[in-house]
Amino acid sequence: MQEGGNMEILLKFFYATGELLLMIGPWLLLGFFLSGVIHAWVGGETIKKHLGGGISSVFKATLFGIPLPVCSCGVIPIAASMRKDGAGRSSTLSFLVSTPTTGVDSILATYALMGPLFAIFRPVAALFSGILVGVISYAFEREKPSSVTFHARHAVSMQKKLKEIFRYGFVELPEDVGKSLLFGILLGGLITAVIPGGIFEKHFSNPWIVYPLVLLFSVPLYVCAMGSIPVAASLVMKGLTPGAALTFLIAGPATNTITIIFIGQKLGKKSLFIYLFSIILISLGMGIIFDGIWNMMGRNPELITSRGEYLPYPVKLLSALVLLFLLLRTPRWGRKKKMEMKYTVKVPDMHCRHCKFTIEEKISSLPGVKRVVVDLEEKKVMVDGDVRKEDIKRAVEEAGYTVED
Repeated sequence: MQEGGNMEILLKFFYATGELLLMIGPWLLLGFFLSGVIHAWVGGETIKKHLGGGISSVFKATLFGIPLPVCSCGVIPIAASMRKDGAGRSSTLSFLVSTPTTGVDSILATYALMGPLFAIFRPVAALFSGILVGVISYAFEREKPSSVTFHARHAVSMQKKLKEIFRYGFVELPEDVGKSLLFGILLGGLITAVIPGGIFEKHFSNPWIVYPLVLLFSVPLYVCAMGSIPVAASLVMKGLTPGAALTFLIAGPATNTITIIFIGQKLGKKSLFIYLFSIILISLGMGIIFDGIWNMMGRNPELITSRGEYLPYPVKLLSALVLLFLLLRTPRWGRKKKMEMKYTVKVPDMHCRHCKFTIEEKISSLPGVKRVVVDLEEKKVMVDGDVRKEDIKRAVEEAGYTVED
């Protein structure tokens, strides 16, 4: 009897996981493409140009951050580089909050799995979060506007831009979010298969209990904006109040131990307190407002349920297979080959594929560099060519990272 029950749960798990892939696949591929367009046409230099301090930079940093498909780990070196080039503390905090909370890819995926109300509220929450943390920081710390070191971008041909769109959208971005997204999909399938329906309505209906519990779970957790979606969708299906799910969607991607340590060390304890206070206030407040609006609309389930299922099945199936290929092709199996390289430097604050591509691109632009290999697990950068080690270190630091000898 026990064996039959386990088999039934296993079958439910595979079915639920497959359904999640079918629903999210087309929208996620579209999001990857749009993310590549934003990356190729906007670029990090344009972002840094407008964030030199002052209250206007808070709004600019927030608006810049919302559509960017950068995870809570990948946003750290960008923020560090912005800060080093002269971006204000308040605008840096705004960027750190609004960027990982949402993006064009996660907005589309949220619509596909969780419906239009969540898809609208999520970027709105990112907007309010970024503005709130920036305004509070500006009010308490009164920074003066500063000039930003800005290097104009060289003209790039249309062919190179198109190549960059597909490289970033369908290579770098899947490598960056692939592990978190796969984990989120599998966890969502497991929740659907294992947790009984209505358990949250029965045992966690009191908002004064469920909201703090969700927040306590979300703040230290590392989860990207994409990976949080299937988890939240599965919890809502099991009866978790939609507002509590929105709290998780806001606080989960915006906070984690890595970001908390970075803010404390680079921006100070006061900025860290403002950052955490603003995230907690916005995530709880938006969750409560979300539930209130949903109740006013008659608790219509169409507003908070999947929209991906309305696409033709062949489109969903092909998209799911392509998505699986992109996500599963990123891990490198087998033993690492030993390579003879001229220089090796330690970069302790590399955490994701975004870090890898950023450093590779920066060092490769140095004259005389023949080959660059970044080992994320060992936190090492190996370089071969006719170049000085001091120039390599400087390039890593200009990319927003630190170097250890």
